[in-house]
Amino acid sequence: GSGVSCLFDVIPSLRKFMTDSTEVDRTEGRNIGGNLMGQRLKYMFCKLIGAISCRSTPLVLVLDDLQWADKMTLEVIRMLMIDPDIHYFLFLGCYRENEVNESHMLSANLNDIREQGINFMTIKVGAIEKESVNALISDVLCLPPSLCRPLSTVVHQKTGGIIMFVRRLLISLNDEGLVWYSLSSHRWMFDLQKIEVKEMSEDVVKHMTEHMSRLPKKMQMGLKLCACLGPKFDTAIVEKVQRGANIGDNFLESCVDDGFLQIKGDSGFYTWAHDQVQQAAYELIPLQQREKFHLLIGSRLFLSTSSAEIDKFIFYIVDNMNRGVTLVDNPQQKYEMAELNLRAGEKILERHSFQSSVKYLMAGIALLENDSWEKKYGLTIRLHDAASEALCATGDFPKLTALAEKPLIYARCFQDKLNIYNNLVRALSSSGENEECISRCVSVLSQLGEFLPKHITPDIYREEVAKVKQALIGQSKQDLLSLPVMTEAKKLTAMRFLNHMLIATYSTNPPLNLLVVFRMVRMTVDFGVCNISAVGFACYGAWLASSPNDEYEGAFTMGRVASDLMKKLCGAEAEILPRIYLLIYGMINIYKEPWQASLCKYSEAFDAGMISGDTEYALSNITLYYMLSLFNCGSNLKETSQSLHKFVKRALQYQHQTAARTLAISEQMAYDLMGLKKNCYEAHFGLDEEALKNFFVRNKLANMARNLYQKIKYVTYMCGDMDAAAKHYDLQEELNANCSVQATTGRTSFFFISTFIDGLIGLYFARKHREDEAKWTHVAEKAIELMKKWTDSSSWNCANKLYLLQAEYFFLQNDERAYACYRASITKAREHKFNHEEGLAHEKLATYLLYKNQHDEALQHFQNAKKCYATWGANVLVQRVEKAITILSPLCVGSI
Repeated sequence: GSGVSCLFDVIPSLRKFMTDSTEVDRTEGRNIGGNLMGQRLKYMFCKLIGAISCRSTPLVLVLDDLQWADKMTLEVIRMLMIDPDIHYFLFLGCYRENEVNESHMLSANLNDIREQGINFMTIKVGAIEKESVNALISDVLCLPPSLCRPLSTVVHQKTGGIIMFVRRLLISLNDEGLVWYSLSSHRWMFDLQKIEVKEMSEDVVKHMTEHMSRLPKKMQMGLKLCACLGPKFDTAIVEKVQRGANIGDNFLESCVDDGFLQIKGDSGFYTWAHDQVQQAAYELIPLQQREKFHLLIGSRLFLSTSSAEIDKFIFYIVDNMNRGVTLVDNPQQKYEMAELNLRAGEKILERHSFQSSVKYLMAGIALLENDSWEKKYGLTIRLHDAASEALCATGDFPKLTALAEKPLIYARCFQDKLNIYNNLVRALSSSGENEECISRCVSVLSQLGEFLPKHITPDIYREEVAKVKQALIGQSKQDLLSLPVMTEAKKLTAMRFLNHMLIATYSTNPPLNLLVVFRMVRMTVDFGVCNISAVGFACYGAWLASSPNDEYEGAFTMGRVASDLMKKLCGAEAEILPRIYLLIYGMINIYKEPWQASLCKYSEAFDAGMISGDTEYALSNITLYYMLSLFNCGSNLKETSQSLHKFVKRALQYQHQTAARTLAISEQMAYDLMGLKKNCYEAHFGLDEEALKNFFVRNKLANMARNLYQKIKYVTYMCGDMDAAAKHYDLQEELNANCSVQATTGRTSFFFISTFIDGLIGLYFARKHREDEAKWTHVAEKAIELMKKWTDSSSWNCANKLYLLQAEYFFLQNDERAYACYRASITKAREHKFNHEEGLAHEKLATYLLYKNQHDEALQHFQNAKKCYATWGANVLVQRVEKAITILSPLCVGSI
């Protein structure tokens, strides 16, 4: 399916299992950024494992030597372990305990897995027991176990039962004549006395090195050369390395026969029988000569390799040269090595192996002389450009920030600084340093001729609104879609940095966020369209929908322009699809189209985002899916809570705390209404609801605090705890009044429900006729006014809510029109599939009828409310209504 091509580079043999129908374009994803490609690769690998493993074919994955695993590998392991969609899968990882301490990356990774509630077993694999050694020797020598016991006891004592050590010792004893085959006796014999006094190293590697040191000089030289080539090499590279060194004609075959090397099928590639065999061969090189030996091998390879072959052998060359870099004094040779490191770094960067590319590129930068910005400018700027890209992809933002200092000072022109700036602002945005990100973007944009004010006054805001509206006068949907493609390099770059600002300003500087949106739209009209233009139009549409003038039709048009433009410029599988859908279906179409129609679009955006690696917007779409599903559409609570739990884990898997917390709030809302004594906050974050609320307030996470207040307000209102509902309404309003961070660019569907509940709370307390009656009446009237506007735009979504608010308002005024409005609310809720709100309308009508002393009809509506709540799965509400039914039944005419 889509996205599978990224796995072919890391698992080439996967192609053998793919039919022609699943083969995809190799250019797929070529424009995806480094950090997104890394996320995409991890997601697709998890999908692959999930697709393979099932009840009938469980899967076991074994990885050895985890002590050497890089960050990417450990991250994939973590994600496999906590992926909620992977079942019937067993992972076995092996590592050397003596090489892994508490500060090791592997230890941190295992702790993360444990904190996610994943149980795993640690098994310490020690040496084999004495009886096992005896059985082994008995099989090897073809002697009864009783005859082998004296020898096996000595062997176990000298080797400690380490299996590789046992094997090497037996070979060594045979070579030295201490174990031999007797032709006269027709059996293996051994000199136990000499074996007992034989001195042995306790180190397996040292012992094997001692054994290798007794081999012929040619063999030793070959082993030393191959040890420097790494864990895997082919015949061609050995032939190049051995030039000038006599290692014999049958060296590789002899190594295979002696058990040092293994050949991989007919591929021509050789691997060491064990990494300790390679280490033993490497120990043959005296410590003080190793750097010189590596430099010699690297230089020999470089000089004997043609320019056409250099890419094939680049990593062997560079790896060895870098090991001897301290011996290189000549500036010209350093620059040549820096060029080779750049070539290696860029090559491996294309394969999305970002950690390895950082190693080569930073090594290349370290080789530059102080005057490289003058003498080798092209090489220097290319190294810094590529290194900034790799560091941004790995998330090493402190190192990237430090790296960016010199090119921003010494680059000869502004154009040469742009890629560094681009990666720097991406890093600042990803690490949450939004103010610095905004400042850098404003500076870059000013140099590109796009000036943005630092302080936005009402006059500036009105002026910018007037400019963008003037630019769009007379521009139909077709006119906007027919605009030429933007070609001017400066404007394309400006759009890219405006896009960075769009993300950074959304939560920290809403007024500036709007100016960025307006500027993107104006630049598109003036200079042509690019893929970012689609984002600009979608944001502009979201603003139109939430602006005081409520320009819903204009917003809807802009949403369609954004969608069509995305398909036109980027194709059906656009990288920006999750973002565009988030804006269109999360902030625009909710004012016009049935809410239920948006659910499938959120799911589509989630899948597209995960495949492209844009996990942030993928998870943002799924949070909107569940908010809409639960609060707006009234999906079954039990089924939805089960899916929600899985997606909270998914968000934590990708370390997106904001998405995880938002989803957890929805999950807890479902549990509360179901009447379950579950605390999902404790399960996911180790906090209860009050502690989570305090955490949000303390850390100034205004949007998260607002979401939690709205959830509590909703649940407490629905459960009849009106004082708690009023308290959290006040907390929400206080937060809005004191917090400048408000999403003015667009509102999500929950704003409708929050306004609806606010109105109902206001009407409840207004009927109490207390001293705050005027306050609550105003709250209700404001909610009714907004709901009227929304109903005019989308009767499907809002008519039942407006009718219920009007019914409650008429109830407050003792107006007989209340009854008709209650009935209309019930009818509209049923027709438009809002089962939970149909139940609420029945319950409210029953309460009204009780006030009118119409007990029989009130009982009928209580019973209808119970059915609706039961279908919803809200057991708490069912139990409350049942109490009312129990009390009311004896008062009815038909009761027995």
